[in-house]
Amino acid sequence: MKTFFVAALATALLTGTALADTIKVGVIGPFSGPFALQGKNFQAGIQAYQALNGDSVGDHKVEIVYRDVPQADPAQSAALAQELVVKEGVQYLAGFYFTPDAMAAAPLLEQANVPMVIFNAATSAIVTKSPYVVRTSFTTWQTSAPMAKVAKAKGIEKVITVVSDYGPGVDAETAFKTTFEGEGGTVVETIRMPLSTNDFSPIMQRVKDSGAQAVFAFLPSGPTTLGFVKSYNENGLKDAGVTLLAPGDLTQESDLPALGDSALGLLTTFHYAVSHDSPENKAFVEAAGKAIGNPAELSFPAIGAFDGMHVIYKMIEATGGKQDAKAAVDAVKGLTWTSPRGPVEIDPETRHITQNIYLREVEKTADGTYINKEIQTFEKQGDPGLAAAK
Repeated sequence: MKTFFVAALATALLTGTALADTIKVGVIGPFSGPFALQGKNFQAGIQAYQALNGDSVGDHKVEIVYRDVPQADPAQSAALAQELVVKEGVQYLAGFYFTPDAMAAAPLLEQANVPMVIFNAATSAIVTKSPYVVRTSFTTWQTSAPMAKVAKAKGIEKVITVVSDYGPGVDAETAFKTTFEGEGGTVVETIRMPLSTNDFSPIMQRVKDSGAQAVFAFLPSGPTTLGFVKSYNENGLKDAGVTLLAPGDLTQESDLPALGDSALGLLTTFHYAVSHDSPENKAFVEAAGKAIGNPAELSFPAIGAFDGMHVIYKMIEATGGKQDAKAAVDAVKGLTWTSPRGPVEIDPETRHITQNIYLREVEKTADGTYINKEIQTFEKQGDPGLAAAK
């Protein structure tokens, strides 16, 4: 397979032109199945960016080619990345909702001379798998560590952690535990669940039995997070005074109507809320809301895609449309701009995004809708997960 890829890639590069009239961007994500709404948000972010900035960079039209990976499937992701490079001739790969899918595609980048822009996948280590990976989303270290500080500031001394057992979940657990213990708190127990878990009642019983004052939880956004929050309420943990703490995956805006009043008061730390108050975000929400069709379905993967397209456009501009992954990535190291989420920067050393992390509380507005209201800002947060790994 590798020999075929090398030969096919060489042919594709030799027969291609140095400057393309149309530059293709291959986007891999979940566009069907249980996580289809996340893929729909990828599309909404891309379409919003092009609606506000056009579909061309200079003389080069930017064409998006989508490929569907309904749920985490590293082999399929790698195969589709190869297909996009060899058969479709894409100059950029992007998207990747799940960490295992991004990890599987990363080894192709240097050979293919193609950068990868991560719209969502949140494990710190992804950027270490190739010098051609750039992230415009977040990491679970980045969004989880501030919550540990919030917990301690609120007088919480004992916490149990509950996470999905894969890269981002392990990162979230480690980030919270390391930071909370550094603040003088105690993690009384750590629970890792298979990604396929959908019956959370036994987990809730363990939380009750632990004697913890709070539970810190991480699960990938989608049906699992909705089920977890419902189980937390139905099993009486909220009534028992066990505080639920989490990064913002747990209260994505598209789930809030289904959660209803049971979500009121839930605290999360995250890089983006649809309710963020800025002119840039108002323009983004309007454009992305039109693109997605139902504005109530808009949530955080859209902003990763929107800012990802900004980075890709800057890469195309810097290279004049030429296929040169190194030059493209070098051009965006240190790039700063005002995103709809706030001020951001691509760290020149890690190629990860530096951004504000916000403490949010679920609130019901006067018109009856539910929002994540930002109530505190942790400014210019890098990725402590990369520092911890060194």
